[in-house]
Parts: sequence; C-alpha cells; structure tokens
Amino acid sequence: MTDVVVVGAGVVGAACAYYAARAGLSVTVLDRGPVAAGTTGAGEGNILVSDKEPGPELELALLSARLWRELAGLGGFEYEAKGGLVVAETSEVLGSLADLAVAQAGAGVEHVPVAAGELPGYEPDLTPDLAGGVYYPQDSQVQPMLAAARLLSGAPGAVLRTGVEVTGLLRDGDRVTGVRTNEGDIPAGAVVNAAGTWSGEVAALAGLDLPILPRRGFILVTEPLGGRLGPPLIRHKVYTAAYVTDVASDSEGLETSAVIEGTPSGTVLIGASRERVGFDRTTSIPVLEALARQAVALFPGLAARRVIRAYCGFRPYCPDHLPVIGADPRAPGLYHACGHEGAGIGLAPATGHLVAGLLAGAAPTLDLSPFRPERFAA
Repeated sequence: MTDVVVVGAGVVGAACAYYAARAGLSVTVLDRGPVAAGTTGAGEGNILVSDKEPGPELELALLSARLWRELAGLGGFEYEAKGGLVVAETSEVLGSLADLAVAQAGAGVEHVPVAAGELPGYEPDLTPDLAGGVYYPQDSQVQPMLAAARLLSGAPGAVLRTGVEVTGLLRDGDRVTGVRTNEGDIPAGAVVNAAGTWSGEVAALAGLDLPILPRRGFILVTEPLGGRLGPPLIRHKVYTAAYVTDVASDSEGLETSAVIEGTPSGTVLIGASRERVGFDRTTSIPVLEALARQAVALFPGLAARRVIRAYCGFRPYCPDHLPVIGADPRAPGLYHACGHEGAGIGLAPATGHLVAGLLAGAAPTLDLSPFRPERFAA
C-alpha cells in the first residue's frame, strides 16, 4: 500500500508529490492523460505577487515565490527571475496602482514606482503613451510543463502512472482509503485531489460538492524575436492594471487585458482572456484579435511580427477566488490541492509544501483556514 495517491500530474500535483516524497512518504501519482496535459500545459508559467491584494492568497504567493527560488536549483525548467512591470494608461489608474503597491508592501512585497519617463529604462520598446507603472522584482516565470516534469522526476521514489483514470474512491466507513481506477484498486493512507479544473468531479466521487468551474483563456505565441537568437524585445512580464481587475472579477462574460512576456527561446506570449463557457475549446477569432490589438498598443513593434500559433486552457475557478487546500473533514483521508484559477503555477510549491506537511503530521506554517474545503458547504 502506498502512503499517498496524488490524483493529477499537473504542476500542483507534481509539487504535492515532490514535497510528500521528500518528507519520506511513498507516493503514487495518477493522471488519465500525460504529465501537464491539462491547465498546466496551457499556462504561461507566471509566478506573481504583483496581482494579489493583501490577504491569504498573497501570503501563499510570497511563500511560493521563495520556494520557487529554492527549486530553481533543480534546473531544467527555465526559471527566470525577470520581475514584473505593471503599467497604467492614465494618472488615475497609476494612483490606484500606487495605492495597491503600498498596501502590498506591508505584507512583504517589494516594489519600485516607475514614472513615465523611466519606463524606457525597463522596456525600451514600450509605447510612450503611458502614465507610468510599478516594477515588482519578486515576479518570475517558469516553463510550466518542464516544471511539472522536473518536480515529478525529483520526487524520490515516487511512482508516476499516466493513462490511469480514477473512477471511484475506496472507503472504510467515512474514511477514504484509496482509489478505484480503470486499471484496478490502489489502497492508500491518503488521497490528494490535485485534478485542476476537474477536481470537482474527483470530490463528487466522495459525495462532496466542490464548486470548481472552468474559466477559458487564450494565448497567442509569436515567431521568435530574440532570446537565443538575439536580444529580447520584452525583458519583463508586462501587463496593464486591468489585468488585476479581471483576475478578481466574477463575470461569466469575456474579459481581456494585455499580458505580454518573452521566453528564453525568443517567442512572445500574449494574453490574457477570461470567460466562463464550460469546456468549449472552439477558437474565438474575435478574442484572438482583441489580444493582438492590446499587445500592439503596448508594444507597437509587435505589429510587424507574425503569430505562429494560439492555444486555450481552462483555469479552475472558485467563486471566492481562493484555492482549496487541506484535509476535508467530511471525508477523512481526502486532501484537496486545487481551485487556484490562473495562479496555479505560481502557487504550486506552497500548496505542495503545505499539503505534504499535513500528510506528514506537521503543523502548517501558514493559516489554512481561508482555503478550507468545507467553506462552500453552507
């Protein structure tokens, strides 16, 4: 019998496996698809503190940012401590950005106010039609698929089984004692639900309601512009203040805001869109056009560059915009690590570290009550 079964081989499940295995637990990771085939594989790799208001998610993000810096020693997943630049089109928006940065500073977030005339020092190709911005040196980026794979390969003794679908949970009374799969039963001391956008379905196997919904987003990818082929066109993660508002929005309708960053290979990733349309993967040309227009408005030089592909993914959306982390008292033996929406890559190490601590019987280093699974029951 394995100590822990982790359901989901995305970056959050990989982080849970990594830290649980390092705590001395035997771990089996299951996924019905390949590693990082879900939300992780459709992400940009953002590790952000800049887009979060003071509160429990920011505390989680700060812990995760520190852990990502430690994990960078593993190598192999393109960790870039590039920093983030949030820009404002008007002086009014810039004032709101400055207020947020001051509030974040009280929680330990580093920031540098950037006047309009100082922006070219950060991003020479940025449009001059901006009022200013705020630079966040703690923001960083990884290649998410590589990160998930590297965490799994670095988990001592962990067993990875792909193409295995969890069809039920083993029970001893109320206690969860393993999983049923299309390839047979797997007894376990504990089960971790890290199934991303599909975590609600895993919770339902235990008779639990976990209101995690898909929130679709598209990303454009340009031809290589720099990186290994030359100097980068875009040095930092750059986004407009509207992105912060969109992240916190409860709207089901389409919202787009410019989020632009380069990669080590020289391509540029352009986002971000949000809409709740179920699991509809239909390519929306109007959304792609909106993303392209917003990118060119920030970096006019992109107008002469080609887009080589576009893809979409589904963020695991929770109604209160907080992830679900910890033991579920309604089904002892079941733990959740899900519902991170668009912040899962950034928050993965902290989530895995905290869940592994619970599995090993250690006291959590962060207050997990805001993330408790049963908070939606009422």
